Amino acid sequence: MQAIVEHQALLRECRCCENMIPPVVVGRPVASPVISIGQAPGEKEGPAGRPFAWTAGKTLFKWFETLGVDEESYRDRVYMAAVCRCFPGKNPKGGDRVPSEEEIGACSAWLEQEFSILQPRLVIPIGKLAIGRLMPVSKLTDVIGRSFEMELWGVRTTVIPLPHPSGASTWHRTEPGKSLLAEALGLIGAHPAWRGLW
Repeated sequence: MQAIVEHQALLRECRCCENMIPPVVVGRPVASPVISIGQAPGEKEGPAGRPFAWTAGKTLFKWFETLGVDEESYRDRVYMAAVCRCFPGKNPKGGDRVPSEEEIGACSAWLEQEFSILQPRLVIPIGKLAIGRLMPVSKLTDVIGRSFEMELWGVRTTVIPLPHPSGASTWHRTEPGKSLLAEALGLIGAHPAWRGLW
C-alpha cells in the first residue's frame, strides 16, 4: 500500500507534457490485483479530483452494478489508471483532443510502474485508445466479449476489454455491442481476481 501511495505522490507532481492540462487525475491508492485503464480524464474530472467523475462514469458504474458492485466499492477496491492522466484539452472540431503518441509514451512510464508495484491479475482497458495500448485493435467487435492472457510489462495477466461508456457513443447501446458488453461483464464477474475483491 505504501508503495502505491508514494507512487501517486510523485505522479501528481508530473508536468512533463506542455499541452496537457493539469491537475493529474488519479484513483484511490488501492493495492489491488485488478486494474482498470481509462483513456484520459475529461474537463470535469480534474476539478472533481477523480477518474470517471461525470457522465461516462455514471454509465460505467451502472455496468458494474449489474455485477453487484456499486461505485464506492469499485473505487475502494479496483486500481483506476489511465493511458494519460491529465486532461488533453478540447479538439477544435468538437470533443476532447486525442493525446499524441509522445504524450501517451510519456505517461506510459507511470502505468508500467503501477504494473510493477501491483502485479495485477486482471486488467480492464476501457475504450479503444486504452485497449490499443495493450493489443492491436481495428474493430471493437474483435475484442469486446473476449478474454486475453497476456504478458504486459513483465506481468502475466488476463485482459478483458470494455467499450468506452461515452454518451456520444451508441456502440454499447446497439447490437452487437450491447450483447458483447454483457459478455465482457460476465467474464469480468467470473474472473478469480475480481471475485476475490468482494
